[in-house]
Amino acid sequence: MLIKNGLIHDAIHETPYQADILVKDGKISAIGQNVTAENEEIIDASGLNIYPGFVDAHSHLGLDSDGVGYEGWDYNEMNDPISPQMRGIDGFKPMQPCMRTAALGGVTTVCTGPGSANVLGGTFCAVKTVGKRVEDMLVKEAIAMKCAFGENPKRCYRDKGVSTRMTTAAKLRETLFKAREYLEKKEAAGDDVSKKPAFDMKLEALIPVLKREIPLKAHAHAAEDIFTALRIAKEFNVKITLEHVTEGHLIADELAKENVPCAVGPSLTNASKFELRNKTFDTPGILSRAGLQVSIITDAPVIPQEYLPLCAGLAIKHGMDPFAALQAITINPAKHAGIEDRVGSIEAGKDADLVLCAGSPFDTDPDIQAVYILGKKVE
Repeated sequence: MLIKNGLIHDAIHETPYQADILVKDGKISAIGQNVTAENEEIIDASGLNIYPGFVDAHSHLGLDSDGVGYEGWDYNEMNDPISPQMRGIDGFKPMQPCMRTAALGGVTTVCTGPGSANVLGGTFCAVKTVGKRVEDMLVKEAIAMKCAFGENPKRCYRDKGVSTRMTTAAKLRETLFKAREYLEKKEAAGDDVSKKPAFDMKLEALIPVLKREIPLKAHAHAAEDIFTALRIAKEFNVKITLEHVTEGHLIADELAKENVPCAVGPSLTNASKFELRNKTFDTPGILSRAGLQVSIITDAPVIPQEYLPLCAGLAIKHGMDPFAALQAITINPAKHAGIEDRVGSIEAGKDADLVLCAGSPFDTDPDIQAVYILGKKVE
């Protein structure tokens, strides 16, 4: 496929430019002026804007109910506040109608996984928004380990041993201590099976976190919870990303010192609980201007997945730089999830995930003409 004459917003260069895009085997093969190819389908994109497929760093798409009630609800394990062994991939339902809606809205990759009921909830995966089988949709199976602070674990497990923020922090620390000891014993045993600790699936699941292969994905709205998350990450020398960051604008100077990736949202909702009382669309712009890597998120189904670019538009309305807002739904969430080698920008060698629209994706009516995922048009 050869897409000619479109105005490319590649999420790398601030100024858009007109060029041709050659797609081969699902990848962007070349970008340039007057690109030629033999036996390729030619698509004339004159008058159209071309964007990278949009990426959501924090969603529950495919694990939520999609309007069919509890039977389809698979993103919170409600029997145990400590469940790091859960894997988002195992609850993902590729053929829900919301997947196609998201894809047609230009959202081509989502990072989806367990919710925030649990102190430790399990691993997130990154998937494309088209397909019938999750294995064929994967960009990366395990991108982060979900953990949660604040009101949710207290509310969901008040009758099962978690009633304060102190308990949440203590349970997370205790589990990380046990996992670290478990790893040390495994490594000390070497190939001697008789000396290895008894298999523990919960602790096994935390080894990639302790080895800094994946980060803790820390649900934290309030300033005090954000600081607790950072404090524990430092104690155990693990990577961390901050999720929601509702009060981030109140502590932007402190977050700038930490230089931790921030996924901000969902902001297109009411303040449904106390820790959301300071929620505002000002937050992404303030954090971006402070020098932080900011992603804008929907937390779908809290906000329907296809409204991700609209949320970026509302951030622009509240003062965020338009290019920063574009990066907040493309390359920044790709970096947030550790998948920037494949998605998040229009560059040679990356997946051919492209959004062609007559208008701006930040408008209420972006007039999307076509969406391509791995070079195939979403129908």
